[in-house]
Amino acid sequence: MSDLKDKIKEIADIAASLPENLQHVCFELLLKHHLAALTSAPAPRKEASASASPGTAAEAVQALEETAKGQADLTNGDLHVKARRFMEKYSVSLAELNNLFYKEGEQILPLYADLKTTRVAEAQVRIALLLTLRSGLTTGEFEAPVEAVRAECRDRKTYDQGNFAANIKNNQSLFDFDTYTKDTTELRLSESGRKELAQLIKEMQ
Repeated sequence: MSDLKDKIKEIADIAASLPENLQHVCFELLLKHHLAALTSAPAPRKEASASASPGTAAEAVQALEETAKGQADLTNGDLHVKARRFMEKYSVSLAELNNLFYKEGEQILPLYADLKTTRVAEAQVRIALLLTLRSGLTTGEFEAPVEAVRAECRDRKTYDQGNFAANIKNNQSLFDFDTYTKDTTELRLSESGRKELAQLIKEMQ
C-alpha cells in the first residue's frame, strides 16, 4: 500500500510540473497507466512490466509537454478593452474565462466539451453565445457568423436543421436584430444577450 501511495505522490509531482490546464489530464493518464500495469500483466512478468512502465509513462509526459508548448492561460493583456469592460460590468473573472478557454499562439481556443444541457434548442443558443464570446475577447465585437454557429452545432451533434431558424427567432431578445431571416449572416449580442452570456459563463464553471 505504501508503494502505491509513493507512486501516486510521484505522479502528482509530475502532473504539477505541467501547465495548469493539463495537470488533471496528465494525473489521470499516468495513474491509469500505472494501475493497468499492476492489474493486467500476468504474474510471472510483473517485474518486466514494472521496468517498462517508467519509459512509457515518460513518453506520455513528453507527449503532454509537447502538446502544452505554446499553450497558456489568458491574461488581461490578451483581452480587448471591450471584453474587459464586459467582465467588469457582469462580474466575470479572468479565472472563469480560463476555465473555458486557453491561448495557443495568437488564437483563443475552447477548453469546454460539455455545454451543460441535454436540450438541443438550448445547446444551439449556448453555442451561439460562446462563439460570440470568443470573438468578443479578441475583437471587442460580441458577434458570430450564422454559418459558424451552424457548423459547430453540427460538430457537437446538436444541429436541428428544421428548427434552427425558429430557435434563433424564439431567442431574438438575445441578439441585436429586428427579425431573423434567411439573409441574416451575423448574430450580434444585445444587452440581454450579454447578460445571458455572463450567466452561462458562471454556469459552465
